[in-house]
Amino acid sequence: MINADEIAGIIKQRIATFKTGADESEVGTVIEVGDNIARIYGLEAAQASELVQFPNGVEGVVLNLEEDNVGVAIMGPDTDIKEGDQVRRTGRIVSVPVGEALLGRVVNPLGIPVDGKGPIATKRYRTIENRAPGVVERQGVKQPLQTGIRAIDALIPIGKGQRELIIGDRGTGKTAIAIDTIINQKGKNVFCIYVAIGQKNSTVSALAQTLEQNGALAYTTIVTVSSAEPAALKWIAPFAGCAMGEELMYAGKDVLIVYDNLTQHAQAYREVSLLLRRPPGREAYPGDIFFLHSRLLERAAKLSDELGGGSLTALPVIETQAGDVSAYIPTNLISITDGQIYLQSSLFFQGVRPAVDVGISVSRVGGSAQIKAMRTVAGPLKLDLAQFRELAAFAKLASDLDKNTQQQLTRGEKITEVLKQPQFHPQPVEEQVAVIYAATRGYLDAIPTNKIAEWENSFVAALREKYGAILDAIRTTSQLGDDNTKALVAAIEEFNKSF
Repeated sequence: MINADEIAGIIKQRIATFKTGADESEVGTVIEVGDNIARIYGLEAAQASELVQFPNGVEGVVLNLEEDNVGVAIMGPDTDIKEGDQVRRTGRIVSVPVGEALLGRVVNPLGIPVDGKGPIATKRYRTIENRAPGVVERQGVKQPLQTGIRAIDALIPIGKGQRELIIGDRGTGKTAIAIDTIINQKGKNVFCIYVAIGQKNSTVSALAQTLEQNGALAYTTIVTVSSAEPAALKWIAPFAGCAMGEELMYAGKDVLIVYDNLTQHAQAYREVSLLLRRPPGREAYPGDIFFLHSRLLERAAKLSDELGGGSLTALPVIETQAGDVSAYIPTNLISITDGQIYLQSSLFFQGVRPAVDVGISVSRVGGSAQIKAMRTVAGPLKLDLAQFRELAAFAKLASDLDKNTQQQLTRGEKITEVLKQPQFHPQPVEEQVAVIYAATRGYLDAIPTNKIAEWENSFVAALREKYGAILDAIRTTSQLGDDNTKALVAAIEEFNKSF
């Protein structure tokens, strides 16, 4: 028997769930294209920073919303795009894949892998532009983030959630400091993101190999965009890296992000702005260049305990011309960040490496981002170095110096030598404390300056072998107690007898 009601019910259900094959999407037309910029007519409802798709599959990002057209920065080659092409809205604001699946990978600013290791298994996406945490959502910077570099950990300490600018001329070792800091996070449960803006592909490849050899690539994501790629990709690169870091920060993790370098970033943004015919300001940069960098760097924070207590520490790198720190972009970044590490060409060529000028470098977080043991030994170190710098200039003119002055100059020479450190050899903080204690308390005054590096290597090896308990005590208590100080003095004196 055929049941008419049952058939009618099925027909009604099919009609209710019937979908037409027509897909409605807003389409515009290219009216002008060139220099990786396109002007498009007919996308009236487009949003700022929305992705649009060109016929050849290349995507662009909407930047200018004008009365009769939209200005789009093309994120790929524009050679196949021509006037009259149809452009489709995606309805998606620029976003990148995020999550721990990106660790150990090299990706471009759109999150597409470029390391030949296959696709990235993550379903999570995050928009590249996000609101920075507000005042109530943050807490003070008080946990140290060790770089493993004696000159920095002792004199210009960096804390979790801080923004510390690395500034200097070309070839003074800015990237080396950032790489050493990443290598030093091994086993410390800190995830790292390195954003390479406008660097050679060969340089980024060598960097990835260095990190892999030192066991650091497993917890690091490299976001790279070469100098040959469109300016729009260079412009979004640091924001993409920041979004990847934020995802981990809001999951309660500690993250370190390096922007290398923001000079290239500013130049790329200037190029895009001028091609979009935005009015130029000082040094032809657009008026919102300060806002661009401040909204990027303000996203670095130490979150409150209610939000999980995660942190994002930023190390922006800036390249100066002939040491001119009063140029437009350097002064902007100095005013945004919580301190700066100055690298001097003159020191670099004298063999002081890392070439940190401890006189004008500063950390606005200070001793609150140091363990107590380091704070104890760093106090005399700052004083000795300041006195040495004052006397060194004067000593060149004076022929006969009194004993006290000579002693201060000798101490300063030894300390300068102790602060030298080879690349890719970051040092645990407990070993730094022991070496700096020996230098500031005068135990190196009798050792020839050219033997200091040898003394330091042998002494650290002896500490590890014979006096491991001293290092363990500093590591676990973060303090240099009376008993431990006595044991350390005895160890230094005993070692010096045989050296």
